Amino acid sequence: MSELQAIGATARKASRELAKLNSAAKNQALHNIADALMAHQSDVVAANRKDYEAGKQVGLSEAVLDRLLLDGKRLEALAVDVRDISALPDPIGEEFDTKVLPNGVRLARRRVPIGVIGAIYESRPNVTIDISALCIKSGNAAILRGGKEAIHSNTALAELVRDAIARAGLPRDAAQLIKSTDRKLVDEMLKMKEHIDLLIPRGGAELVRRVAAEASMPAITGGIGVCHIYVDRSADVEMAAAIAYNAKVQRPSTCNALDTLLVHNEAAPKVLPEVARRWGKAGVEIRCDSAALRILQAVEGELDDGLKLTSAKPEDWGQEFLALVASVRVVGSLDEALAHIQEYGSGHTEAIVTQDYEAAMRFVDQVDAGAVLVNASTRLNDGGQFGLGAEVAISTSKLHARGPMGLRELTSYKWTALGSGQVRP
Repeated sequence: MSELQAIGATARKASRELAKLNSAAKNQALHNIADALMAHQSDVVAANRKDYEAGKQVGLSEAVLDRLLLDGKRLEALAVDVRDISALPDPIGEEFDTKVLPNGVRLARRRVPIGVIGAIYESRPNVTIDISALCIKSGNAAILRGGKEAIHSNTALAELVRDAIARAGLPRDAAQLIKSTDRKLVDEMLKMKEHIDLLIPRGGAELVRRVAAEASMPAITGGIGVCHIYVDRSADVEMAAAIAYNAKVQRPSTCNALDTLLVHNEAAPKVLPEVARRWGKAGVEIRCDSAALRILQAVEGELDDGLKLTSAKPEDWGQEFLALVASVRVVGSLDEALAHIQEYGSGHTEAIVTQDYEAAMRFVDQVDAGAVLVNASTRLNDGGQFGLGAEVAISTSKLHARGPMGLRELTSYKWTALGSGQVRP
């Protein structure tokens, strides 16, 4: 048995022990994790600093470095997320679709853990905590394989989790980190269907596509976010500008950050200068189609000196920028905006800004995405923001789970039938 096979076997054993635990034991484990994050901030930050400095030396992009960084503020936010997860209802044992059949049998579906969750992720040490916490609460064991660029951070966090859950009486092997950075282990992990029930990739398009193509077990695809905001003809200018600013600038390296702004031609003369005024102060590079460029060049002298205007290229549509870059297109109708999103969207997050209820409902009905928002920032498509505590991923799959995956998305179910001697006629 290889080292990875041994990890899988101990994870399977731990998952069976977890499935027997009550909510109080799991919640205590989560509180221990949150306490440990605060008590060991300096150790985690020191480990993360090694990864961050090494990343800078090898030339990692600003977007990757931002996802890699852990500081006191981010660790405090992680601790809050873990406590929020502990406060959520335990999905295990929940019954739904209950009914009594004509023969008197009481039929229901009961939520159960999936079993062992495998996660392959890049540059996101926070995922070590998010997935561990959600798996523990939902009764699943976790096998974690982070990227080499975050190995010191992930090792420190994983040991913190294992110690914390052991103090609550949970099996330490309910959360295991693959410490080797050998890429060959990913090949082996993708074939471990006897040990891993569900595989979740968190990273770039190349990783997600590889897992989708090669995994022998069910896998969740997603995380590639080409996100649009369509500003309709009836949109409030101030609202549109505020939403566009938040969606692009608040944290541009995330998958739910805005990539392309579509603006109705009747709204564009008022909306685009206001958006550009705010984006310019933040240093956003704006890649415009010809109509948007004409509008903004006409008022360029009134805008911030740091405004960066360029002509959009074909590859700027359907591009996930993960940086302070956005493409802008002027469209003639809602139908044109819908067609653009259909062609270039990734099924992640799409939004409309409008005062027209009918237009809003058409957008909600016709856009194919895991999350569709009306008069709200794309940055809200997040497990914490949606009240899930955190997320293991934002899925763009259409089977099993879609959008932010929280506790319930980490469960399966079994049919239960309570009878009183019924037999099949």
